[in-house]
Amino acid sequence: MSKLHILGICGTFMGGVAALARERGHTVEGSDQSVYPPMSTQLESLGIALRQGYTPENISPDCDEIVIGNALSRGNPAVEYVLDRGLHYTSGAAWLREYVLPGRDTLAVAGTHGKTTTTTILGFLLDRAGRDPGFLIGGVAEDFGVSARLGSGREFVVEADEYDTAFFDKRSKFVHYRPLVAILNNLEYDHADIFPDVAAIQRQFHHLVRTVPGRGRLIVNGEDARLDEVLAMGCWTPVERFGLLREGMADDAFHWGARLIEADGSAFAVYRAGEHLGDVRWPMLGLHNVLNGLAALAACAAVGVEPAQVMPALAAFRSVKRRLEVIGAAHGVTVYDDFAHHPTAIRTTLEGLRAKVGTARIVVAMEPRSNSMRLGAHADALAPSLDAADAVVFLHRPELSWDAAKVMAHVRGEARTAPTADSLIATLRALAREGDHVVFMSNGGFDGAPRRFLARLAE
Repeated sequence: MSKLHILGICGTFMGGVAALARERGHTVEGSDQSVYPPMSTQLESLGIALRQGYTPENISPDCDEIVIGNALSRGNPAVEYVLDRGLHYTSGAAWLREYVLPGRDTLAVAGTHGKTTTTTILGFLLDRAGRDPGFLIGGVAEDFGVSARLGSGREFVVEADEYDTAFFDKRSKFVHYRPLVAILNNLEYDHADIFPDVAAIQRQFHHLVRTVPGRGRLIVNGEDARLDEVLAMGCWTPVERFGLLREGMADDAFHWGARLIEADGSAFAVYRAGEHLGDVRWPMLGLHNVLNGLAALAACAAVGVEPAQVMPALAAFRSVKRRLEVIGAAHGVTVYDDFAHHPTAIRTTLEGLRAKVGTARIVVAMEPRSNSMRLGAHADALAPSLDAADAVVFLHRPELSWDAAKVMAHVRGEARTAPTADSLIATLRALAREGDHVVFMSNGGFDGAPRRFLARLAE
């Protein structure tokens, strides 16, 4: 077996690649600019050596292959070292395609939102059906304790990201996977650093559609007009649409339908072509998660697992870390950590929490960390996405290029800004009172603010 060095190893995708390579018997080391849990913890538990910073000396001279994450570009010292020395290099998506996916039935989960959760649900359901699937999830699945595993079964479930592959391959990562079954959850504008408009993202989604064989299946959100436009570009695979059955809609309005039993999404009925298959009662919240669960059940059926067989297992489903994850409570204040990166995801997550907690106060701590957020691509939609919150504290770092104060002025509830994580924690500590639900929303480390705030509360 060979020795790999993974550049950008603490990213959720690249960390999963590292775990799979280690399980295959390779010696794995890696480096990253930012090393923080839960990925760093997972990698260290697997015996993978982590090194801080992208310096040439962090790459052992006996490495056979360098796997380069898409966070690195030309001018990076480690990248320049690899190119100058003529070392063998590849991308994480290409490595997965070459060494893990051949001979497997790949189930890919794509969409602007919900990829990680839906991938986790699908892997969980196939596992409970006895299929022992492999998977690569963009986060640490609570029920598995890891973000990736090879599995001994035929199916491999992969979170299919539309972001580009590497500095030397500007296609979306998901074009490498050639799935038998693809879930298309939704499509909105995102990744403003690489896509000029939504049409550019639609073209990449159509590249994915082109790779799904005629014997496969496309599981498509039936309420998303932009996905309809993607399929109108050409489709050669059977399509099954899913959606929420609202009051007045027929049970067969979608091939796969969900009808709410509880308003917060914690219970819903499942229909296939108008036939009631059963009810799901689970610990998840929000309409978005109802659709995620429905899509996963449809994908199970596409590979021969009957939904009625596995639906009861969802009562014990524990999702993935940092998806409205309760990290603790102190003095009557409940603290959540949520991986938020887009206004739609923020809105649906908070609406789900509001449906559960009723009139209790929701306080949001927000870090605009994704590239699109930092570029201001979502600035106009950000304030309305926070309507379910009673108070918002916004981390406005000095390097943010747009006027956060202008956005905060349009927030429905009380709104404040803070220039550092320390000052944000202090502001929250003064705001929080017994009965509050405090939600930290960021797709990065947030300087450890959620757990630091919880520690301050407990003092």
